[in-house]
Amino acid sequence: MKNLLVVILAFMALPVVSQELSLFNGKDLTGWTVYGTEKWYVEDGLLISESGPDKQYGYLATDKYYDDFELTLEFKQEANGNSGVFIRSTIDGTKVSGWQVEVAPPGHDTGGVYESYGRGWLIKPDSEKDKVLKEGEWNTMKIKLSGSKLTSWLNGTEMVSITDDKIGEGKGSIALQIHDGGGIKVKWRNIKIALPQ
Repeated sequence: MKNLLVVILAFMALPVVSQELSLFNGKDLTGWTVYGTEKWYVEDGLLISESGPDKQYGYLATDKYYDDFELTLEFKQEANGNSGVFIRSTIDGTKVSGWQVEVAPPGHDTGGVYESYGRGWLIKPDSEKDKVLKEGEWNTMKIKLSGSKLTSWLNGTEMVSITDDKIGEGKGSIALQIHDGGGIKVKWRNIKIALPQ
């Protein structure tokens, strides 16, 4: 009986294994919805976001809502890379409610957290972390969301960590953004999400 108790306690001490899912199948936009008139398409197994003729905001959002998760993805900025990854967000037309983890050209706070149509910048990374961004190359971003705590990493470097009650109350999709202004092109791949069991 004592040995059984030891085994049970050992299993209870093991970390909870997360289930990892791919959000992008490399073939089409199944599982996602386009908002706005900007371009979202698949080419050579990559998801590509590109400014359209209207040069407005555009979003590609998951059909499912995700609460707590660890998201990893890779992005490559081919032209002005002003974009972002939204979490717990809802979209009406091209007006988004939620929080963006910034994806932007050098000097523009990639990895920081911005609240659209709300409080604006909640936290920006320290300026010396800007050198972590590899312009014109593939970058790996990780976003961990647990309750009211959001942490972002870029190429293995922690960029920001914030605990915010309003984020904790949020519900919604994961969405990729094209900023307005035109001239933007960003490629994405290996979009994976790990969910707590």
